[in-house]
Amino acid sequence: MSFVTIFYGISFYVATLILFIGLGYRIYEYSIIPSPLKIPTPPAPKTKSGVAIRLFREVVFFESLFSATKWTWLFGWLFHFALLLAALRHLRYFTDPVWFWVSWEIVQAAGHYAGYMMVFGLIGLLARRIFVDRVRYISNPSDYLMLILIIAIAVTGLLMKWFHTDIYAVKMFFIGLMYFQWSELPSDFILLLHLSLVLLLMIIFPYSKLLHAPGLFFSPTRNQTDNARDQRHISDWAKKLESKK
Repeated sequence: MSFVTIFYGISFYVATLILFIGLGYRIYEYSIIPSPLKIPTPPAPKTKSGVAIRLFREVVFFESLFSATKWTWLFGWLFHFALLLAALRHLRYFTDPVWFWVSWEIVQAAGHYAGYMMVFGLIGLLARRIFVDRVRYISNPSDYLMLILIIAIAVTGLLMKWFHTDIYAVKMFFIGLMYFQWSELPSDFILLLHLSLVLLLMIIFPYSKLLHAPGLFFSPTRNQTDNARDQRHISDWAKKLESKK
């Protein structure tokens, strides 16, 4: 077995552990942060079902971002929607046999062209951080580097359309990792660069601002009901203090 296969096999195991353990720990941290006040952003629903619908609209349509700034909403929504389509296309590398709907031509074609849409959305978000004064003022170097990293992942993925690699061997490599039956990974430069960037993203994801994905569900401005006038709100830490009295 080649050094490339051993190196990337071990690297993906390590990166996966960092990703899931780190993500799980950060979600646990979010879950225990107290919410001492009722602070839902109005107009807010008064029922839990209304909160669920509000979160659904926020996750799917980026409702609050649309109300705030249309250009940021456009670039952000295009990127996230394209990311979903690309992820569905990539399922063929991790399923054997491939799920019937993943193999549909429309799914595979949409996933490919979504790569271009992703790059367009990301470049728009990067330009926003560079040219909009108020956004540039609050941006850290990591904000730019994160966008550049994801752009590089998308671009190297698209380049494999022209710099061909053995797709079947790539699939067997990842299937082998899942079942602990390793298979050789092709050593094509663009493929290895693409995978290296993906590994880097997996490692830094739990410690980056990309955690807004799960963090949205723990935001008190979004997950609270607006019933402060009808029902007293007592945070968990306050309940513990009262129980000790």
